[in-house]
Amino acid sequence: MLPEILIINGPNLNLVGRREPGIYGNRSLDEYLDDLARSTTEARISRMQSNHEGDIIDMLHERGFDNGIRGIILNAGAYTHTSLAIADAIAAISVPVVEVHISNVAAREPIRHHSMISPVCRGVIAGFGLDSYRLAVQAILAIDQQQ
Repeated sequence: MLPEILIINGPNLNLVGRREPGIYGNRSLDEYLDDLARSTTEARISRMQSNHEGDIIDMLHERGFDNGIRGIILNAGAYTHTSLAIADAIAAISVPVVEVHISNVAAREPIRHHSMISPVCRGVIAGFGLDSYRLAVQAILAIDQQQ
């Protein structure tokens, strides 16, 4: 069985494709991630989305010590900038986490310039639209080969 890469998406990302298309585009995140899962041959892609901070933390706790997972891709949405609790959960787990953003958060509103989770993530990929997820998958596969 192939190892797994878990994608966790936070608040409002279920609206990608309808929400602010000038920033996030017109394609739904579900459609993009379905295509990504079909095209990834070196790992299985699983995913979850929640608008609730505690659900994201619970998933990190539940899967963050799983030897069958190569890595976690986390787009924490607005929680990126506010959640010390999610940062603590990432710091506590052993599976590497790559922070992802569809938009270039550094080019947006000043509140989005600081990430609470970046210091505890393996790396950050932002600003490449939905393709940020594909780049994160490649990064996780590369991390796994370095270990």
